[in-house]
This record gives sequence, C-alpha cells and structure tokens, in this order.
Amino acid sequence: MALMNGGEVLARALLQEGVRWVFGVPGAQPITFTDAIARVGRPNGMDFIMTHHEAAAAHMADAVSRSSDMVGVCLGTVGPGAANLVTGVYAAYNDSIPMVVITPQIHSNRSYPFKGSQQELDQIHLFRPITKWNGLVNRYDRILDMVRWAFREATTGRPGPVHLDFNVDVLFGNGEVAESEFISPQRYRAVERPPGDPGLVTEAVEMLLQAEKPLIHCGGGVMRSKAWDVVRELAEYLQIPVTTSVAGKGTLPEDHPLLFLVKGMGAIMAESTSDLVLNVGCTMSELDFWGKPNMWGEPAAQKFIYVDIDPSKIGLNREFDLGIIGDAKKVLRQIVDAVKQKTGPVTQRDFIADYRELEEQTLNSYAEMAASDAKPIHPMRLISEAVESLSRDGIMVMDGGNTALWTNIAGRVYQPRSFLFAKGTGQLGVGLPYALGAKIANPDRPVYILHGDGSFMLNCQEVETAVRLKLPVIDIVSNDSAWGMIKGAQHAAFDHRYCGVDFCDIRIDLLAESMGGRGIRVESPDEIRPALEEAAASDRITVIDAAVDREANLDVPVLFGMIVDLWLQGCDSPYCGLEE
Repeated sequence: MALMNGGEVLARALLQEGVRWVFGVPGAQPITFTDAIARVGRPNGMDFIMTHHEAAAAHMADAVSRSSDMVGVCLGTVGPGAANLVTGVYAAYNDSIPMVVITPQIHSNRSYPFKGSQQELDQIHLFRPITKWNGLVNRYDRILDMVRWAFREATTGRPGPVHLDFNVDVLFGNGEVAESEFISPQRYRAVERPPGDPGLVTEAVEMLLQAEKPLIHCGGGVMRSKAWDVVRELAEYLQIPVTTSVAGKGTLPEDHPLLFLVKGMGAIMAESTSDLVLNVGCTMSELDFWGKPNMWGEPAAQKFIYVDIDPSKIGLNREFDLGIIGDAKKVLRQIVDAVKQKTGPVTQRDFIADYRELEEQTLNSYAEMAASDAKPIHPMRLISEAVESLSRDGIMVMDGGNTALWTNIAGRVYQPRSFLFAKGTGQLGVGLPYALGAKIANPDRPVYILHGDGSFMLNCQEVETAVRLKLPVIDIVSNDSAWGMIKGAQHAAFDHRYCGVDFCDIRIDLLAESMGGRGIRVESPDEIRPALEEAAASDRITVIDAAVDREANLDVPVLFGMIVDLWLQGCDSPYCGLEE
C-alpha cells in the first residue's frame, strides 16, 4: 500500500492506459494532478503539454487519437477552462474520435447543486450533449473505477469522447492504494472487437459475386478498425472500384488504379451507377449526400450492404438490403476469406475505365488554374504545388472554408491516418493544433497544414507551442484577407454585396517570427517551391504566408453547388432586393 493524493491516483490510472500526454492549460484546482504528472508521469513516459487555449488542447488530443492507436487526453480547469474545451470536444464527438476530457469541479459540499462559488459551472450537463458518456467523480475511492469506465466507453463499440468531472476535494484527498489496484486494460475491458454474423457474411459474399458493377465505399470506421489492408485485398482480388467518405481518405493511396477521389466525377459516376454498394463504416451523412439519388443509385436498382460496429447507424439515412453488425476489419476479413473459397481473382472490369476517363477529364479542366503564373497567386496553384512537393508519407491537415475546397480538388493522401479534418463540424481553426498533436504522436513523419488566414488566426497563438515543443510542422496559409467561403457565397448570391467578411492585410509571416517560428512571405508563384523546400529543411515550425488572388478565391468551382445542394437544400429562395 502506498499513500497518494487523488491527483496521483488519476495520473497513475492514465499511465495504465498507455497515456503519454495530457494536453491543457493548468489551473489551481487540478494542481495535484499536474504535479503528479511531473513527479510520477515524466519518469514513466507521460508529460503535460501546455497550450495557450483549451480548445487547442482538445484538438491536439483529438489529433493524437486520429493519427495513432492512442487515446488523447485533455484538461481544462473548472468553469472558464472547461467551457473553452467545448469546441474541441464537439469536433471529436461529431467524428466519433475516442478522447478523455478531464475537468476539476468545485468542492463536493457545494456543487450539484451549486451554492454560489466563483467559477462554478454545471460541467456534467455542459459536456453531456457532446460526449459519448460522462460522469462525476465525487469520492476518492472511485477514481480508478471511473477512469476505467471512461476508457471503456471511449474505446468500445462506436468510439467517442468521454468526460470525467472531479470534485477538487477528491483530487486533493489522500488515501492508501495498493499497486495491484492499478490493472491493465486487458483485465477489465474487451479489447477484441466483434466479427459479423457468419450467415450474413455468406449472404454478402453471394451478393458481391452476383453484382455486375459492385462498389466498395469506405468511411471513418475503416480508419478506426485499421481495415485498409483488407479493403485493398478485396478490391484488388475482385477488381472492385473504391470510393471513400471524407473521413475514409487514405484507405487506398489516392493514385491507386481502383480508387476514385472523394466526390470527384469518377466517384459520383461509380456511386450513382453501381448495382451494389458495400458500405463499410460510413453513416452516409451530409457530405455523402445522405446516400440519396441522384448522387447515389435508386434503391430499387442499387443494392446496399452496410457494415458497421454501431447498429444505430445501419440504415440511418439510406435504406439497405443487408446489414452486418461488427468490426470493419473483422467483417471484411470474413468476406475476403469466403470470396477466395468460392472464386478465383477477377482480372479486369471494363466499366472502371469509364469512371477513370470522367475523373481525368474533370481534373484536366483544373490544370490551367493549377499551372497559373498569375500574380497574385491563384489558390489552386498554391495548393497543387504544395501537395506535389511534399512527401507521400506526410500527414495532411486540412482546415478552413474555400481553402479546404481547393484542397479537396488538388490534395492527395497516400497512407491511412494521414488526413486530418473536422469532417462532422467543418470547424475552422483546427489546423495548427491538429498538426501539433499529429506531430507529437508521429515524430518521424512530416506534417503540413493547408488553411486560410481566417482559420490560422483562430489558433495562431499555438505557434509558440510549436516553437517551445520543437515541432517542425509546415503551416501553409492561403491569405486572401477575408472569410473566403462566406464572401464567395455573398459574391454569388448578392451581386458583390458584402457584409462582415473582410480583414486587414495581416503579415502572418511576421506574426510567426514574433513567436520564434520561421515566417516566409510568398507573393508570386515562383516563390512557392523555394519556400516549401526551406520549410521542409527547417528544424522549427515554418509558416508560409501566401498572398493569393482574392477574386479568384471567391469562385471555387464547387462552392455554389455545395451551398445549394447541401447546406440550403429545402430552403426557399430568399428575396434580397435584387432585380431579376
């Protein structure tokens, strides 16, 4: 038995879970916990990573989970600190990212209900709508139990963020704890994920083999179960084309002959004309156009097989012919093994060439923009050159509005867990903290960010965090001095009438320099490649401040269609005082 305070019990419990970093802003109430990290955590491989804003801490923890097998952990102190975590936790929740959120709470004798303490906040109800599970830890002897409960909920089934609210007197409390009470995850929760029902797998195999134009569509569930190799094996064995959701980017290299780019014309043709879709780990939500015609086939003509760990997501937005509950990797392995017992490999499917031809025609239509020598820089030239010059094993972080749309056209991802984007929220400002979390978890891989100036400024203070932690990420800022996507929407809808969208010309390169980073201003196309090469060779964060053509950035080819077909679908056309 050893005497320890509640903060130390918490730190030791996290060590048992393999936690290496706790991201956050320190405070008085969790001081026993942060001290325990310094005293007990550091000698055992766990450290506290201080950020300048709690939202950035949550995003960094989120990125650790997205880019590795680890579960990210973040901390915000009671009241304002906890409230600041919300935007980061919300992004993780919408994308089903496992994460543990820790907040201290006012003393147990004056909280729930509250009596007027400074900083008091009902943090249980604050986080409940944006976490998979949360709970109050109001007794010292429940710390270990509640930490185990949190990790069980975060990692099993459909993953997601969880929240633990610790009364401060619990963190400061003392007690004796036996070493045997700190048990490994394998001894208290199931770490093996379930396979699919064998009978349903057999049925799925028969449907696949009978289909004339099958398609495999992969979502975020493929990333979490690490099913990419099995997807590739099945696709190549039967020569089945593959498309992905935004969350599934990287399932196959985006230059693989069977892979069609997310919502490119080749993918749209495949998704709308296939006679069978094997949909793996994808909810078919808004960015997949709900699985509805005309972007997908009519249900009478297009059979649909769902594979998902969460039965509540099967058929949520698209009716289906067969649903298999199970882990994506295990179900796909069952399918592959059964297919190989029934048939030999398929050598060719002629219809795939039609998809490829249409995709290449569309990409060729962007070639002039990508090669533009115009000054100011065309946004497509900036993004295209950045993607071409950076290594295939790099981790791409996409952030922002129109910059994200240009990146979706020109960006390429070649490995799993190499694309980070707040898909479910489209939240701005995730770029830099996502990149720092990914770099911490993957120190040997290059990490780069593609975002706009508006997105950069939302968490620009974390440049100092990158400098302090010696994290040499490459931050590429498409600077149009505006909220480009909203200005583009106003430009298209209101005949150049703008409101609340324009900034001053901010010298972002000098801002980075002021915090100890490397800043490079780029104002012409011939400066892009040298700046990227300098950034790749740097041992510190480099921010490339690229002045792009503000007018060209208003006219992303897909912007207006996205606004009308997705965000405003079903809305009336408003009268805005414009003559016909």
